Amino acid sequence: MPSSPLQWSKRSLTAQAMGHVDPVTKGVVMPIHVSTTYIRDEDNAYSSGFIYGRPDNATTREAEGVLAMLEDADAGALLFSSGMAAATAVFQALNPGDHVVASKVMYWALRHWLMSEATRWGLSVDFVETDDLDALRRAILPGRTKLVWVETPSNPLWTITDIAGAAEIAHAAGARLAVDSTTASPFHTRPLSLGADIVMHAATKVLNGHSDVVAGVLAGAKADEFWGQVVTIRKGQGAILGPFEAYLLMRGLRTLHLRAGAQARSAMDLAERLSAHPKIARVLYPGLPQHPGHDVAARQMENGFGYMLSVQVSDGEAAAIRTAARVRLWKRATSLGGVESLIEHRASIEGPGTPCPPDLLRLSTGIEDVEDLFGDLDAALRSA
Repeated sequence: MPSSPLQWSKRSLTAQAMGHVDPVTKGVVMPIHVSTTYIRDEDNAYSSGFIYGRPDNATTREAEGVLAMLEDADAGALLFSSGMAAATAVFQALNPGDHVVASKVMYWALRHWLMSEATRWGLSVDFVETDDLDALRRAILPGRTKLVWVETPSNPLWTITDIAGAAEIAHAAGARLAVDSTTASPFHTRPLSLGADIVMHAATKVLNGHSDVVAGVLAGAKADEFWGQVVTIRKGQGAILGPFEAYLLMRGLRTLHLRAGAQARSAMDLAERLSAHPKIARVLYPGLPQHPGHDVAARQMENGFGYMLSVQVSDGEAAAIRTAARVRLWKRATSLGGVESLIEHRASIEGPGTPCPPDLLRLSTGIEDVEDLFGDLDAALRSA
């Protein structure tokens, strides 16, 4: 890579992991740094820049550098041991009594955490349909609302929130906007460029893409006091991603553009074909013109509309569950974004209080042949 790498595209920079070469061996793949402690200089300083493994690691830094580049994050990126660890660190940086507005439809585990643990710490949380900017504006409490948390596309209904519009509302009230962009990934959306202050990813999903790493990441628009508090929280809680996991994540990131592009094309193909299927009552996918958030998605997403879609089965909940039981190529498993396609009856997982319709199946499209994926699902639907 040249001394001024910005002349290269994000795709090229990601494929070569920013062009870094091991200074000792000249290897094109950086080594895994596993040491937890480092030699002090004679004057007790640390000229290497590394002190201890809990707050910092060289392998983790490599992956963070690529993620910061992908997100145009001036403050940089921070890798965490899970997506939940990354997300909750943002809320932990708030003060007791602060008010939060969050998307009503969002990742179930985080929603549950906000309804239980966050309120025990003194945070006040209101959930609204953030795709309705008027509803978001009405939910803001002047002087109290400090954070607006938006998930878009939201899991598992794939509603779309206007990031630029949400940022304008949050900033007018003196609040920050954080965006969970897990299902979009920086391949489709860069929230910081649309006005968000922080973007979060469960890097377990499409960023890694191989269902073998649990990780989370935050990327910040600017290194202000709030971002510094998030850095302190990760350091104090020891929530950094380990070097082996960071290495695997970096390996996955190098093919992000190929995987995410292929998965989005297959998801679009499946969404269109399933929309005409006699056993499907409704397809939820922002790439479809009839999706209520399609116009906003078309403005703020590029390279397609992502790899996630949901379908509502015409014959109801029992037929949906039977369909998931009868697929052969699709895998009945939780998670999303991997190279293998997954299917899940989400309401069964989330339980009472879920906003997920009982007839809904969540589909995570992998990189298999799309004809095989459709054929397998078609056969299961017809036999259910």
